[in-house]
Amino acid sequence: MKNKLVSLLAFLVIFLTGCTNQDKPNQADAAPKYYVERRQTPKTSLNVIPTLFFHGGLSNYKSEENMVKAAQKAGVTNSVIRADVDANGKVKLIGAISKNAVNPIVEVNYSNNVQLNFKEHGRYARNVVQTLQNEYGIKKINMVGHSLGNISIMYYLLQTAHDPEMPKLNKQISIGGHFDGLDFKQLPIAIRQPANLHVNREGKPNKTNSTYREMMKLRTLYPNKQTDILNIIGNIGGNSDGIVKNASSLSLEYLVAPMAKTYQVVKIVGKNAEHGQLTYNKQVERSIINFLWLQ
Repeated sequence: MKNKLVSLLAFLVIFLTGCTNQDKPNQADAAPKYYVERRQTPKTSLNVIPTLFFHGGLSNYKSEENMVKAAQKAGVTNSVIRADVDANGKVKLIGAISKNAVNPIVEVNYSNNVQLNFKEHGRYARNVVQTLQNEYGIKKINMVGHSLGNISIMYYLLQTAHDPEMPKLNKQISIGGHFDGLDFKQLPIAIRQPANLHVNREGKPNKTNSTYREMMKLRTLYPNKQTDILNIIGNIGGNSDGIVKNASSLSLEYLVAPMAKTYQVVKIVGKNAEHGQLTYNKQVERSIINFLWLQ
């Protein structure tokens, strides 16, 4: 746990001092991009719904393994592979989903784990999903994000909403998401949490940053009545998990609830509800397993 906290604090140092590219989106848009092209015929067609886990900033797939091992121990999955994504967005699958796979899991692993251009997160995620579709002909997916990993999911949805040939999003889980920013004054305004942020009963924030306003497009673009959503937040006191304020996490509802099939919140409390410990929390493990595979 101590190493996890150190990683999170180191991530914040980088995040607070090196993310000015959010103020200059045109520079990133002009950069060369690598996309996985869709195959007309997938190599294999499996009737499975893989679950993709996305890690947070300055982290890697190892931070997902505790949740994955809990799923294996519970007997709800018998197949785990990894999708390594390099800094250009190229995807390499480590392992293979077998023909007799039950609820396969894909541990997504970013080489550039401090990517601060949020559109790149969406492109990385799209490449992973497209690679899985090319290999296995998947029709549906589940997505689980922790911290910055949630940005991959949201921007993936923004970028693929108009593509009916992409796999349908079956279930989505957010863990410690910072949708309306982080409350650190050193951050650029585009991704900084607005001062005195709070949300109403529908999750609508009283103030928004420009990144959140971009994600507000999902209020009409989000898959219509097809996706179940679970929002897991931590509260160690002061309505915060120590890194992300609950109001920022709860603002997810306003972005997706109008179009979601179902939406629910699980609040974790106590010292093990700290941001970096949420992925090691037994209650979080049970919530994920029940929501994804036992409901």
